[in-house]
Amino acid sequence: MTSKEAVILGVVEGVTEFLPVSSTGHLILTAHILGVEHNEFTKSFEIAIQLGAILAVLFVFFERFIKDLETWKRIILAFLPTGVVGFLLYRLIKEYLIGNDLVVVINLFLGGIALILADRYCERFCLFRDIDELPLRRAIIIGLFQSLAVVPGVSRSGATIIGGMLMGLSRKSAAEFSFILAVPTMLTATAYDLFKTGPSFDQSQWGLLGIGFVTAFVTALLTVKLFLRFLNSHGFTIFGIYRMGIAVLYAVIFLV
Repeated sequence: MTSKEAVILGVVEGVTEFLPVSSTGHLILTAHILGVEHNEFTKSFEIAIQLGAILAVLFVFFERFIKDLETWKRIILAFLPTGVVGFLLYRLIKEYLIGNDLVVVINLFLGGIALILADRYCERFCLFRDIDELPLRRAIIIGLFQSLAVVPGVSRSGATIIGGMLMGLSRKSAAEFSFILAVPTMLTATAYDLFKTGPSFDQSQWGLLGIGFVTAFVTALLTVKLFLRFLNSHGFTIFGIYRMGIAVLYAVIFLV
């Protein structure tokens, strides 16, 4: 991997991490187009640069992070299922699921259908306009939805947004909850992965991680603000259709 490729992958991560389209699927597809070998370092790179994108959320929602205890209650409860699933299935995910093209294609396509259906459901039944209105037990269920994202192609943000809408959050609040929930989730995932694999990286590889990290952070900062503005007057149907289109493209490239 070169520095230029690290920048491109960082931009792709920053743009797609918070959109319900599967950042992992897009990273794998982009790496293939660039000719980047999908080895152990690349797998860790794809996990680590997600943290750069996630930290952009701290800047956008900084005041809520430091002042809103009610939001923290719901974030902690939603994080617990993901933390348990991720810890128990870490080896399976890293060795067998990441890089499995068929798994990515299936989940991209099915996730698109689920997103469209959840968006239609939300038109009538999403009653909570703020995260703090969400009953605590429903936060746990949203966390269960997020835990599905350990499988490549599911999309962490997509699963969480779908879960949020099905639990009654408005489209915008479901997206905000997904963004904020990403912080403890990705901090934990990245720290655990680097603890396991970091000692094997050389100086140049750490440099590439740094480049991807910073690029993802800057790109995500812009994406989050634009995405929330978009949701003021639009839904998620367009992203569901996009997911299915990308699934077909992915299948043609990797499976045919």
